[in-house]
Amino acid sequence: MDWIFAFKALLLGIVEGLTEFLPVSSTGHLIAAGSLLNFTGEQAKAFYVVVQFGAILAVSWEFRRKIVELATGIVSRPSARRFTLNIIVACIPAVVVGLTFDKQIKALLFTPVSVALALVIGGLVILWAEWRQSNGGKVPRVQALDELTVADALKVGLAQCFALIPGTSRSGSTIIGGMLFGLERRIATEFSFFLAIPLLFGATIYELYKMRALFDTVDIGAFIFGLVAAFGSAFICVRWLLRYIATHDFRVFAWYRIGFGLLILLTAYTGAIKWTA
Repeated sequence: MDWIFAFKALLLGIVEGLTEFLPVSSTGHLIAAGSLLNFTGEQAKAFYVVVQFGAILAVSWEFRRKIVELATGIVSRPSARRFTLNIIVACIPAVVVGLTFDKQIKALLFTPVSVALALVIGGLVILWAEWRQSNGGKVPRVQALDELTVADALKVGLAQCFALIPGTSRSGSTIIGGMLFGLERRIATEFSFFLAIPLLFGATIYELYKMRALFDTVDIGAFIFGLVAAFGSAFICVRWLLRYIATHDFRVFAWYRIGFGLLILLTAYTGAIKWTA
């Protein structure tokens, strides 16, 4: 095994796990970290798919009881059928847009500078959404997952389409979109987690199929390092975030995004760091 490659895989797996479910963009962080570690190209793309799978397994394990309840109650309980329908409806827009524009997005937007711009803009949107929910004078309309309507799910699904732009953040798009559409902060966060499971599972299987030829030439041991690191760090992060949002808002993540994005733009402009796609 190439131990330098394995160490890079371990670091990037941790980056993926810590950022997949925070509103800071895991793809953006992987692109930036991969550029710094000189870990780019087709092998890197395959690796990112693998470590994303580790993060999905972590959130699936965290919500395993709810998933089992939905699976066993879909025939007998209307609430289970309604929630499952909401998940399906919310997934449709991103699937359609992603399959339609996948090649164009990867060709044009998978660069550190475009990621930096998305990080800054997304941070400003989060600040606006938090200000709106805190100072709007209205109690959020949706206070429980069972109160979500199909229309609510579709709106969140449309907001999720923005996450196809690297640096925007899938969790950020769904959580902040949900808040803007009347979901209470914790409910928007939990719905974002549940929405991630089928969507990212499907995207992972699709990408693995497309890249299947690459796995004949990669260091499988290093990929496993990355997957395990992503699982562990994502599991810790999901549990921490659910506790955090009980008493805090998302402003700290907004300021982090803005600072990180501006740092990338500054170093790119001055030539201090040679960022690569």
